[in-house]
Amino acid sequence: MPANKTAMTRYKLIDEMLSNRYKALSIQDITDELSVMLPDYGQKAVSKRCVEKDLKYLNDLFGDVISAYSVDALDKNGRIYRKRCVRYEDPTFSIFKSKLTIDEKAVLATALDTLGSFDGLENFEWISDLRNRLKLETHQPTISISKNILSNTTLLARLFTVINQKLAITLEYHTFKEKDVRCVDITPHLLKEYNNRWFLIASSCDTSRILTFALDRIDNFNINHIAPYIKPPEDIEERYDDIIGVTYYEDKPIEEIVFWVSENSKDYIETKPIHGSQTPIKNKREHSLRDKFPILKDGAFFLIKCKNNFELIQALTSFGPDLIVVSPTHIAQEISNRISSMHSFYKNF
Repeated sequence: MPANKTAMTRYKLIDEMLSNRYKALSIQDITDELSVMLPDYGQKAVSKRCVEKDLKYLNDLFGDVISAYSVDALDKNGRIYRKRCVRYEDPTFSIFKSKLTIDEKAVLATALDTLGSFDGLENFEWISDLRNRLKLETHQPTISISKNILSNTTLLARLFTVINQKLAITLEYHTFKEKDVRCVDITPHLLKEYNNRWFLIASSCDTSRILTFALDRIDNFNINHIAPYIKPPEDIEERYDDIIGVTYYEDKPIEEIVFWVSENSKDYIETKPIHGSQTPIKNKREHSLRDKFPILKDGAFFLIKCKNNFELIQALTSFGPDLIVVSPTHIAQEISNRISSMHSFYKNF
């Protein structure tokens, strides 16, 4: 292999693209990717002919390691055609395999031990395989994650992969009310767990609108090389700081919710906040609230700042008479309506 630094940089970048099993890249795609990446290394873009020569050189040097295949794609006029792509025949092959240092092995072993919480989940077998191939020591897991939260555990691993590879997919799913399978083209962004259920946060490929799917409602999905990849909003993770759960309404404001907690539940809610914004109300404002609501004796007042959604009302209602919302009025009324409905049901049961 030539020692030319310019060529070596190209080979390293091409090697990474040929190793990617999830992006269907033609020679022109590789050329276009290099034109974006090479300037970061202080080098000029190269022609498609140069890339073809690089691929031939690598293939001849390492013994026919590059194979061709075809996928459906869209041309500039929106018409479907068969795109001819290239990749390594062996998904584990790389021309730049190197030994790990002791420090790198220690860091990787710790990371795999953490991921080891997923041991036993289908499609995560690569964790044990990687540990064995790298001859890493096994340590006692430091994080334990429930494994009985998903009936089809394969989905978790497959979605984990397509999110990391920045791919669009065609999702097949059904709702609780309707069993008929629906299909939608989406770009997955985030896997989020709430209350022992996993959810997929994604963008619609048609409208870019953020959508949420419970994984137990997903039947299957396939990689879609034709649908456009939609970049996630910059605040895709931060937006969930403004809510409880996963139901996010773009048009609802963040509200300050003030509630009283009984002496029995005060310590519990202090140590396990209902929301990350939870703050105890003290001093002058606390005195004002006690004067306004003399029936609420002892206990403590708290406030949270978040958007109203189903999970918020559910969380506030779950404490029964040990938690009373005093403002805003419309949230207190929602809770009152829910309690009245339950009372009416049990009364006539």
